[in-house]
Parts: sequence; structure tokens; C-alpha cells
Amino acid sequence: MTEDQKNLFLAMGLSLMVIIGWQYFYAGPKLEKSRDTIAQTQNQAAPAAPSTPPAGAVAPQGAAGGPAAAPSLEAAAPVSRSEALAASPRIKIDTKDLAGTIALKGGRIDDLSLKLYRETVEPDSPNIILLSPAGSPEPFYTDTGFVSQPGMPVTTPKADTLWTADSELLTSAKPVTLTWDNGAGAVFHRTISVDDQYMFTVKDSVENTGAQPLTLFPYALTARRGKPKTSGYAVLHEGFLGVIGASRVQEITYEAIEKETSATRIVDGTSGWLGFTDKYWAVTVIPEQDKPFKGRFSSTGASVKTYQSDLLEEAVNVAPGQSAEATTEIFAGAKEVKIIDGYKTDLGIKNFELMIDWGWFWFITQPMFKLIDFIFKFVGNFGVAILIVTVLVKAAFFPLANKSYRSMAKMKAIAPLQAAIKERWPDDKQKQQQETMELYKREGVNPIAGCLPVALQIPVFFSLYKVIFITIEMRQAPFFGWIRDLSTPDPTNIFTLFGLIPADPTLLPVIGSFLHLGIWPLVMGASMFVQMKMNPEPTDPVQKQMFSWMPLIFTFMLGAFPAGLVIYWTWNNTLSVLQQGLIMKKSGVKIELFDNFRKMFAKKPA
Repeated sequence: MTEDQKNLFLAMGLSLMVIIGWQYFYAGPKLEKSRDTIAQTQNQAAPAAPSTPPAGAVAPQGAAGGPAAAPSLEAAAPVSRSEALAASPRIKIDTKDLAGTIALKGGRIDDLSLKLYRETVEPDSPNIILLSPAGSPEPFYTDTGFVSQPGMPVTTPKADTLWTADSELLTSAKPVTLTWDNGAGAVFHRTISVDDQYMFTVKDSVENTGAQPLTLFPYALTARRGKPKTSGYAVLHEGFLGVIGASRVQEITYEAIEKETSATRIVDGTSGWLGFTDKYWAVTVIPEQDKPFKGRFSSTGASVKTYQSDLLEEAVNVAPGQSAEATTEIFAGAKEVKIIDGYKTDLGIKNFELMIDWGWFWFITQPMFKLIDFIFKFVGNFGVAILIVTVLVKAAFFPLANKSYRSMAKMKAIAPLQAAIKERWPDDKQKQQQETMELYKREGVNPIAGCLPVALQIPVFFSLYKVIFITIEMRQAPFFGWIRDLSTPDPTNIFTLFGLIPADPTLLPVIGSFLHLGIWPLVMGASMFVQMKMNPEPTDPVQKQMFSWMPLIFTFMLGAFPAGLVIYWTWNNTLSVLQQGLIMKKSGVKIELFDNFRKMFAKKPA
């Protein structure tokens, strides 16, 4: 393979990679989000009355081997969140990381906000609201308890059951116990405790004070009404999530559940967990890990869907004068890597780390995050940590990169000999190829070795993209200057004259996605342009045009990518230029950078 052919294939491969990546990570998801917005608008305009979330109960379904769907109830129009909260007396939740309330009417954890996280980077921005009660615009809650054996007249707590409490405040140091007597020989207790992070422990118990034995099934669920706002990126899963027994991880999107039979998927096993995951937050219910259970993911409703993840444990028999209990852990909070890993180890929760979507290349992504996070603890800035990791990656591949660059330098040195071969056999392409390969062998040149430095960047590039995009540690992490969030694109834009024009060109149809071009993408394009000009220009005019346009194409493509990724690419280009220049100088090969610059501005002959 000749140098020109190698450069052509390399340019074509890189261009194709970026175009596919841009479509996969940005253009496609943005189009899908636009479609979702239109669909939601149409649904909001529809006159059909939506259904409320399930009434808090799943029922056993013996023959089918799983929990049955809760009945759907017609609901009035949603009220404001504050009005929905006022519909029930409440117990306050106040811990280091959480604030909220528990509804005494229903005994649900249905009001929760995260103290450490805000909606935007502004210091006065509202805290993230995770859970909201039924009847509010976006209900999202958890529930636990018992349901009775079909055909047995045992009254169990429902969504409208009014509990009594032994305290008005739940803290990480003080649990709360709720009590309800059904008046027919069964007294129910619900003790709720919480740690100083995001894990609740709910112990449901029942005392049989009657004369007849009771058969009850422990259950736990988390439900939400209406499809939530999602990032819409294929690189990230948002929706139903769980690990149940020996089955592989269950990842079902809100759209995909509708394709299941009866919009329901049932999986059973021993140990595991299930619930919902958003980009940075999750709510899951976790049974005792040594007890078998049936897990279900389901969707009900017409114009507005209700989504539910629930589990049903095996029956417990309670003789007169006896009692029984079931314990459920409920995770509701931010998907911080250290906290998730800690819960997996301390509580023995099976595969709990899969709550974070590390992807198929987790073996690269996880070590990449741990390295960046380790360095961050010393430097205090994730952007600086990314720069240091880039240097470390370059150092790790330094021997291989050096070999590649030396091979490129030799290719430049033998260029006159290649030209002589073409002149000697101008009409015999086979002879040219044969003599060229002999030349490569004699001079110890690998014609494709120059591709390796670029190829080595690809897995690092995508693993770093995943780390920046999915980990909450990167959310709203500042760099310097105008970069206040490394996980979002550079907020500046040349098409608004960096803020002087009060308009957003990215909202324009068709071309808007190409018009997100900030300062860092421009710097990245310049660094790539310099790197391209380090090498002699191809003699073929098609190749020359392609190489000339590649920096500009990459600049526009990466303009909408997270700023942290663009900063990495810029810094990597800069290090590559320095490394290649040093090797070329030591090898006695002329650096073409300044000559290529002069050719750009030189007056062309008539």
C-alpha cells in the first residue's frame, strides 16, 4: 500500500467514523427528542382522561406465576405538586442528602428532593425533585406492604389507608413506625429508616390478633405516571432496569415495554433488584437477597401511561397470635459510583453496580473513570484530571506511537525513491507495487504503521465520552473560564458572535444541529489543522481536498459534543504534534508545517 493510498483510506475511515458517531450520539437522538416533544404535545391536547398510577397494590396471580396488573382508575386533572402534598398528613424526611415527606395516607415515600444536586449550575437553582405524589403533574413514588390470598377476606392497607405514626420526623438517626389496625384481627406496622445517603429500609410486619390464620404476600413497587423526559441518546439506557435471579440485566425502554405481551414482562428468581433509572438518578426496590420473588415491569393506561416496576415474594402464613415481617430496601437518589459500589458490597445486593450504564466496553470505561476520579482527588478539577489522563495514556502508548511516527518519518525519507520507481516503470503498476514492497522491506518501513496513533485514540475517545456523559460526578463539573459544565457542549457560539446576537441558531430546522460552534471546538479544529499540516500534502488532488476539509468537518461534528471531550481531543492533538515533531527532527526528516502554510498563501501561477 502506497503512502497516498494509506492516507486516502485513513481519511475515509476517520470521516466515516465521525459521521456515524455524530449520527449515533447526537443527530439521531435529537431528532427522536423532537418527535417525542410533538407526541407529548398531541397527547396533552387529547380529550381522553388519563389513568392514575396503580392504587399501590399488586395481587398474586398463582397460575401465571407473577403479580397481576393493578386496576386502572380514572383520575381528575392533575393538581399542583403543593396541592397534592397537602392532600395527606405527612412525616418530614431530613437527612444530610435528602429532604421530603412520607404520606400517612397510603404510607408511601412519595416526596423526595436531593439536597446536593440542582437543576442548573446557578447556585440559586432549584434542587432536583426525584419523587412526587399521586395527583401531581408527574407522580413518581414507592410503596411496600402485603396483599392477601385471592378469595380470602383479609383487609390490607391500600392507597387511601390512613396510618398513625410515632414521630413527625424521619432522620438517619431516628426511624419512624407507622401503625394501622384493620379492625378484623390484623394489625400492620411499617418501620421506615434511612441512612445518611440514599437508602431506605422498610420493615412491614403484621400481627394476627384474630382467630383465623392469615396468608399474605409481601410486595414492593415503584411507579410513575407519564413518560418522563429522557436524554434520548442511544449510548445511555433510561427506563426500566433490574437484575432478577440468574437472568441477565433487564433494560427496557418506555417504548419497548409496549411491545411486550400485554405490555408486561415478568422474571422470577432469588436475589436482585428492580426499578427505574434516569440519566443521573434511580429509584429501585430491593428485596431480601436470600428470598425468591417474581419481578414485573409493566405499562398501563391509554393516552397517558403508568409505568410500574414491582416484586412479589412468596406467601407467608401467620397463625393466630403470631406475626410475620418482610424487609425491603429502597434506593432513591443519585447514581454516585462510590455509593453504588458501597451498597453492593455492604448490603450484598447482586450486580447493583449495573445501575450505572457502563456499556459493552465497561472494561475500558470503568478503569478510565476510576483513574480520572483518582487524579481529581488531588487536583480538584475534572478538566485538569482529563488533561493529566491524556498525558498518561500517551505515555502508556509511547513506545508504540514512537514506532509508528518513526515509520512515518522513514516513509517521508524514502519518498524520492518511491518517485523514482514510478518514473522507472511508469506503465507497469504491478512492477511498481512489487518494487515498492521490496523498498519497504529493505528500509524496514511499515506502510500502515502511521495509522496506529489515530487507531489508538478511538477506544480512549469513546470510553472517555461514556465517562463524561453518564457519570454524575462529571455533571456540572467546571473547568476554567466559561466552561462551567464539562458534560455539556461549549456554551459559546461563533454564530451568535459569542453572545452579542440574542438568538439560538441551533434551533433552526435541518441545519441547526450544525450551528453549535464554540471556542473550544474552534481551538480543536485549529490543533487538528496543524497536525494535518505536519505532513507533506498528498499529490493526488482528491486526497488533498479531503485532507484540507477534514479539520473543518471534525470542528462542526464535535461542536455539539461535551466540552470535556473536545478539550481532551484538543490536548491530545497538541501532544501528538509535539511528539511527532520531536521524532521527525531526531530522524532527520523535514517538518513540512511551515512550508505547507506558505503554500496556502502563495500566489498560484497563472
